[in-house]
Amino acid sequence: MTNRVADILSWYESDSPGTKANLARMLNHGRLAGTGKLVILPVDQGFEHGPARSFAPNPPGYNPHYHFDLAIEAGCNAYAAPLGFLEAGAGQYAGRIPLILKLNNHDVLHEEKDPLPAVTGSVKDALRLGCSAIGFTIYPGSSHCTHMYEQLRALGEEAKASGLAVVVWSYPRGSALSKEGETAMDVVAYAAQIACQLGAHIVKVKLPTAHLEQAAAKKVYEGEQIPIKTLSERVRHVVQSSFSGRRIVIFSGGAKSEDKNVFEEVRAIRDGGGFGSIIGRNSFQRPKPEALKFLGTVMGIYAGEIP
Repeated sequence: MTNRVADILSWYESDSPGTKANLARMLNHGRLAGTGKLVILPVDQGFEHGPARSFAPNPPGYNPHYHFDLAIEAGCNAYAAPLGFLEAGAGQYAGRIPLILKLNNHDVLHEEKDPLPAVTGSVKDALRLGCSAIGFTIYPGSSHCTHMYEQLRALGEEAKASGLAVVVWSYPRGSALSKEGETAMDVVAYAAQIACQLGAHIVKVKLPTAHLEQAAAKKVYEGEQIPIKTLSERVRHVVQSSFSGRRIVIFSGGAKSEDKNVFEEVRAIRDGGGFGSIIGRNSFQRPKPEALKFLGTVMGIYAGEIP
């Protein structure tokens, strides 16, 4: 147990030894073990985007075992996926990497301006599969957001009572927000705060832009001269909005992009005090040797081994 990990665990003052042990398992696993940084492989895109869009660029990804192997070989802190993918490999890979069961998902087979994902797994499933945490997506800005908040409260209570950690994907989306507003500085910071207030141990958000969506918030940002010009400044503000950095905040890797762009974002996350990345398509849509090299560079940046 490093001092950094011990310090992070001390922030979760109400949690049981079981929940803290599962947080520690993730923080102490893989190449970044003990640093307080996290790189997690999420593979929920088959459900969320469809199999061809997700796996055709790298056909081995159709096989659930591929993703277990990739996460383990790369030295990720954890692997997150919906029920089916975890069930397809949990036995063979038991104990080899911390798992996060994604408990809700939605598809793209119909137009959905105000998303409401279906609950597709349970806390009992997570315990049966040997998971360290549950994952849950909320969409602040959706007309259905209050229902999602209530679902998360109930599932989070059950998870914590069972000694599991709670990871929340907090993605602003809905008819009340513009497309630009989904990643606006004020909106992303608000989404991170909401996830923390709902009891998340780990919060996942998208990287914010300098756009300010809400008129009332814009007055405050400008009046108080909150620094948000650079990406690292914006990351720092999201972390500040997450209980002044007393909750773990990680950032989405987004759609597949040029390596240099991703590495620049990772440096900004590191320099802004972010805790790491959750990188799916930029990882599993590459041939495995290329993906391992890519993830190795990302982890090297977070570890301070690569400037």
